[in-house]
Amino acid sequence: MEESTAKISEEEFVFRAIKRLRKPPYRGIHSVYSGFNQAFKEHFGKNPVEVTIKMAEEGKIVTRPVRGGVMIYLPGEAPGAKESVLGKILASDEQNQ
Repeated sequence: MEESTAKISEEEFVFRAIKRLRKPPYRGIHSVYSGFNQAFKEHFGKNPVEVTIKMAEEGKIVTRPVRGGVMIYLPGEAPGAKESVLGKILASDEQNQ
């Protein structure tokens, strides 16, 4: 129980959240529905969005926008980006067959 009350860094908190809150077969967590945002606010008293955006910019985590928030992944565990609609429209006819 001592570990849960000890102050950990914001980054360590995010890494632990991803590892402990994800539910197989999913590799990431939803920022809102997993309870991550609320837990972060309770523990640190600040907005988790700013921290996760900064970590994503630094390549420490990967985020993907989804309905109601973002999915948060460890690097290398995020699903690949889908082909954009614009890319499909502008692709040559040979590529679309």
